[in-house]
Amino acid sequence: MFKDKVLLITGGTGSFGNAVLHRFLNTDIREIRIFSRDEKKQHDMRVALNNPKLKFYIGDVRDYNSIERAMHSVNYVFHAAALKQVPSCEFFPIEATKTNVFGTQNTIDAAIANKVNRVICLSTDKAAYPINAMGISKALMEKVAIAASRNITDNTTTICLTRYGNVMGSRGSVIPLFLKQIQNKESITITDPAMTRFLMSLEEAVDLVLFAFTKGNQGDLFVNKAPAGTIGDLAQALIELCKSNSKIKIIGTRHGEKLYETLCTREEMLKAEDMGEFYRIPADNRDLNYNQYFSEGKKDISNVEDYHSHNTKQEGVEGMKKLLSKLPLIKNEVFGKEEVVQYNG
Repeated sequence: MFKDKVLLITGGTGSFGNAVLHRFLNTDIREIRIFSRDEKKQHDMRVALNNPKLKFYIGDVRDYNSIERAMHSVNYVFHAAALKQVPSCEFFPIEATKTNVFGTQNTIDAAIANKVNRVICLSTDKAAYPINAMGISKALMEKVAIAASRNITDNTTTICLTRYGNVMGSRGSVIPLFLKQIQNKESITITDPAMTRFLMSLEEAVDLVLFAFTKGNQGDLFVNKAPAGTIGDLAQALIELCKSNSKIKIIGTRHGEKLYETLCTREEMLKAEDMGEFYRIPADNRDLNYNQYFSEGKKDISNVEDYHSHNTKQEGVEGMKKLLSKLPLIKNEVFGKEEVVQYNG
């Protein structure tokens, strides 16, 4: 479906967008457009990859005109541009809203205006039962995308979403931070050792995106099933892999942090379709005339659990070590193996 097509990646210089780029770069796709506002990262990517399939567009999803110009003749869009650092969004929630909510609306509107075939919007587990500004803005982003999909009448453009947990080793995540602290012979600073998080590699996250591109119906939300583990076990696993004497220092929960993350709410699990490695959550496509859809409701909602990082498969220290050992970052920094490392912003 991608042969001779044009793919636009918003936020393409970030960890996730970059991983999607590399999955497509050596296929028979005709062109990949990288849309972002950081000219330095674009320059570094241009020099490092030196690939004629790549085209670079400076712009901001907050500005409709800039994203609309980049959308001409595009077939597929992967929308990864976002503000996603929890503490930053807590202190600047309006900025998170401008990028994550209005930026998504601009991207979708531009895609529809240019008759793009498919748009995949990237969300996060923090959007399910959100308690922080980042999660709230992403939850509203999901509502914006689903509402847009509901209002499309000719089905020229299909809009889907993917929701994923923590991506191991991505820029700004705890694994590079812990590794740097170990290398500097510092204490590893963790907020709460009992805090759990989902564990996904970038490759698994990209698999979810590709699945949405190929299998998604209008308004679908796809979730990747993933194991989880505690932050305490993660820190201990890194200490053992690095054969380090670093101590663990507990610094307390940061602004807006949860004890555990939810990938599917209880209400979503009622209608979720199990597709093996993924859950598909179809959109609620009823209109505002609710009296036409009267029903007695679901009697079994009390027997359904939400899908979260406390009740999924738990990886202990040994399981964490196996997962960490597969990461390019660990292979290079810990084991000293020479690997072809993709540009990671």
